[in-house]
Amino acid sequence: MSLGRNTRCPCGSGRKYKFCCGGAAEIDAPSSAGGGVPLGADAVRRLATLAGAKRYGDMEALARELTRSYPNSGLAWKALGVACQLQDKDALGPLQRAVRLLPRDAETHSNLGSALRRIGRLQESVASYRNALEIRPSSAEVWNNLGNALRDLGQHDDACAAFHRALQLLPGFAKACNNLGNVLRDMGRFDDAIDQYRRAVARDPSYAEAHYNLGAALRVQMRTTEAESSCRRALELDPNFVPAIILSAELQADRGEFAAAEASYRHASAIEPDSPESWAGIAGLKRMTASDIDWLSDAQRIVSLPLAPRRELYLRYALGKYFDDVGEYREAFDNYRRANELAKVGRPLHDRGRISTEIAQLMDAHDNDWVRRMQLDANQSDLPVFIVGMPRSGTTLAEQILASQGGVCGAGELPFWNAAASRYVDARARGESERDLLSSMAGEYLRQLGSLSAGARRVIDKMPGNFLFLGLIHAALPKARFIHLRRHPIDTCLSIYFQNFGAAHYYSNDLEDLAHYYSEYLRIMDHWRQILTPSSLLEVTYEDLVNDPKTSSRRMVEFIGLPWDPGCLEFHRSIRPVHTFSRWQARQNITKGSVGRWRSYDAFVGPLQRIGRT
Repeated sequence: MSLGRNTRCPCGSGRKYKFCCGGAAEIDAPSSAGGGVPLGADAVRRLATLAGAKRYGDMEALARELTRSYPNSGLAWKALGVACQLQDKDALGPLQRAVRLLPRDAETHSNLGSALRRIGRLQESVASYRNALEIRPSSAEVWNNLGNALRDLGQHDDACAAFHRALQLLPGFAKACNNLGNVLRDMGRFDDAIDQYRRAVARDPSYAEAHYNLGAALRVQMRTTEAESSCRRALELDPNFVPAIILSAELQADRGEFAAAEASYRHASAIEPDSPESWAGIAGLKRMTASDIDWLSDAQRIVSLPLAPRRELYLRYALGKYFDDVGEYREAFDNYRRANELAKVGRPLHDRGRISTEIAQLMDAHDNDWVRRMQLDANQSDLPVFIVGMPRSGTTLAEQILASQGGVCGAGELPFWNAAASRYVDARARGESERDLLSSMAGEYLRQLGSLSAGARRVIDKMPGNFLFLGLIHAALPKARFIHLRRHPIDTCLSIYFQNFGAAHYYSNDLEDLAHYYSEYLRIMDHWRQILTPSSLLEVTYEDLVNDPKTSSRRMVEFIGLPWDPGCLEFHRSIRPVHTFSRWQARQNITKGSVGRWRSYDAFVGPLQRIGRT
């Protein structure tokens, strides 16, 4: 007797069972002998009837009665655990008892794995899933659930292997395609993730979560119309699907529709009152004040619940923002620190030695002589403008200003060159012509810009991390222009530390790692300054931009070869979508409130002090 597919999944995701694990919790009869006193057929039938009718409270009451009457019945304890999971209650005790009584029952081990995952005991969760697989290695469902737990631990390669194994066992397994897409998205492989989400919806067109995930990935790629379409489809399939409602709120906020976004977040929290994601989203839509005490009370209540690390960290970042906004800086930093410690659970460690080596290799491979050789017969398009620098250095503000010039299209943060650089290294190792590779990349990139620009004279790519690839880009597109945004080092690093950047920015969760990464960024930018021509590189400081926006804005517009447009100073009125953490600030007039912000946290920023002197 399995869970009803429209019930809430017991894994802790907050999603409906049919859209999540879809097989993690079952109360079928044990797969082998054992379990003490067996339940009669009538009792099993009554449990199945209550589960099918979604009368989970009654199912729990009956299961409790059965555990009292048959305390050595593993199936009774298993049924109690499932009934508790279905009501978002603590199921750990009953399932641990069931496992002791049913040591060879794969479903019970899997159910226990889901209960452990729900409360963040991820290593134990993985062990329970592996126990289930020792008993039933051909279970695609359990391989899928194991992949989810490994993803939570940040073991992305192992998670991918688990999902691939599930798909080998069950080629039409839409959930495994969807969950593989999630891991690929965590790894920054958005094109591959989108492919998996499309496979999932092709195999199961009614799979709301896959439609939602497809929309979320498309949103990151600035494919807003497609993202909105996927989000709408998810909500057509399940109007109460909280993650899709939250995505709808995100898309509204991207467009600057903050009141509508807040209404959507509150609608999500009305459906799922303990949703950390919906409650956290509200904090990003405005500057919080002491009058938001009701928000604070609910946020603190939710964060005190047993939440998986991946879910708790949303509210910890939001609580940090609340206390920062109201000037309670110790409370703010305590919450930010907790958020970053939680984030480390699911992310790879920052390998300082490897990063330093890779920076040195980039500098050696892309020196001045190499760039000049590769530029012979290179593409002479002046369409691209790159805004680069560390995250949180003012790149969104600069893009918003330039995109308000009539001839400019702001394309957001395009992941093209990160993927292209990897392809380039692999192809060069195979002995392919470097010049042909660069020509192919330039053509592919310009076609992508053309599909986004609708005839614009310049297209802005504001992916900050492109600072790593300036030599490669300059060799492929010598007429492209680069605007380097700089901000006070400690302000920059603290602002990164205060945001949930995800696994791609694995250096962001530790102040020592941030200091190291920032130093490597300075090192490679010094190298590019020796290679790029003065007509190719403009350096702008965030502080100058906010202190004298007109002068700095004119410099940027003139640098990209376009006439001044007074509309650039009205950038906050733009209706173009903004997909970054700065989307609320991008809709406001320029203020100086973020200049020197680090001084409020002087007592906490020890490792950053050395870069503060650079």
